[in-house]
Amino acid sequence: MQYTIRNVPDYLDAALRRAARQQGKSLNEAALQALVRGAGLSETVRRKRDLADLAGSWREDPAFESALAAQDTIDEAMWPRQRARKRSTALTPARQKRARARSAA
Repeated sequence: MQYTIRNVPDYLDAALRRAARQQGKSLNEAALQALVRGAGLSETVRRKRDLADLAGSWREDPAFESALAAQDTIDEAMWPRQRARKRSTALTPARQKRARARSAA
């Protein structure tokens, strides 16, 4: 298929020629590539690796906020607060046994 495109603006002509020169392609190839991209098409299927289609789509939802708040509460019966323990200087039975073994040696 062939097309004839007239009245190409100077800035677009310069951009296409620059792209063709930088990529080592003909002006026709650069123009076709720009048309494919501009039409939202691609010769190869590109896999999106971001979440751009979700950005800005958050909506306030009172039910969701309520569910989150319920998850943030702590069940004190399940998770009692621990009192700070004082460090004991008394020897545990295992430590007493080791101390006796050392002193006997």
